Amino acid sequence: MKTILQWLRREREDMKLLLRSIPATVVTLFVVSVICMNLLANKTLLQLDWIALDGGILISWLSFMCMDIITKHFGPRASNRISLLACGINLLTCAIFFVAAAIPSNAEDYTAFNGIFGGTWFILLGSTVAFLASAVINNTLNWMIGKGFKKNPDGKLAYAMRTYVSTFIGQFLDNFIFSVIVFVIFAPIFWNGFCWTVLQCAMCALTGAAAELVMEILFSPIGYRMVQKWKQERVGQAYLDNR
Repeated sequence: MKTILQWLRREREDMKLLLRSIPATVVTLFVVSVICMNLLANKTLLQLDWIALDGGILISWLSFMCMDIITKHFGPRASNRISLLACGINLLTCAIFFVAAAIPSNAEDYTAFNGIFGGTWFILLGSTVAFLASAVINNTLNWMIGKGFKKNPDGKLAYAMRTYVSTFIGQFLDNFIFSVIVFVIFAPIFWNGFCWTVLQCAMCALTGAAAELVMEILFSPIGYRMVQKWKQERVGQAYLDNR
């Protein structure tokens, strides 16, 4: 028990140091993107025989870009910690939304509001499981690919390869796990038979990953310049020295 308590204290102190080290803008964008993904996933944007897309693909690229930036400068463990923090804040936000939707009001008809912000428990479950699993895989893969560039690990090619490959694989797993949990397992039970096929889930995951990879490619120069600036300005050096 003493060992567990000591570990928890160390983790708490490391987390406090990490939050003081990472620029607030990146953490804020990351947390907001995770919350928005959960809300946007309630809407199916496209459904054909071979493909289906939900609204989460419009913002999920930002989450992965933030993770890639944090992983490059602070390491995968730091990125995993911030991912857990984002999920915790998302769960708290969903709880507040649920309470707000559950409180009756005679001012207006808030059926649409309650339907969106009241949330669906299995969408929250699917998004949380999928995001945490894909975050760990993305961060680990990003770091491992970066280690493969021995000569110039901080160059543009190294940054591009580690972000493009990890983003595509991470996004695919995120989309696929979420789609299977929500639209294959639970939707047929709770949404009057509405469902996606496994093929639709796979194509959604593949198409979404490709679309989000395009966004990553477009915005990766910003991420690269950011991590270069962090390195030059020794951002978070106290945390880096403490690892």
